[in-house]
Amino acid sequence: MTNTDGSTGRLSLVCRDLTCDGERVAERHQKRWKVEAYHTSLKSNAALAKSPTRTFRTQNNHVFMTVSAVFKSECLKQVHTLNHFALRTKLYVKALQQAFSEFMRLKAA
Repeated sequence: MTNTDGSTGRLSLVCRDLTCDGERVAERHQKRWKVEAYHTSLKSNAALAKSPTRTFRTQNNHVFMTVSAVFKSECLKQVHTLNHFALRTKLYVKALQQAFSEFMRLKAA
């Protein structure tokens, strides 16, 4: 396997099922990797772990909203062909621009 910097690497996949061949292990890894990417997006892009909630109901609502946000960002990712981090950056820049223009409007008044 060749890395982006030109160096070569080796990917070793491990499976506890001794009857699996290499193709089957790689197939399982691909399925698992999608779940890992989903959990990373939940934690990094939707702030799942940063919930300030204390009660069951508010925690439930927070989890639902983070899952909903990741689903919506996945839909946007398909439309705009950007990854979650690029989409988040675009949204932050747009929000900062809006906040700054509002600040300037209030300052002028």
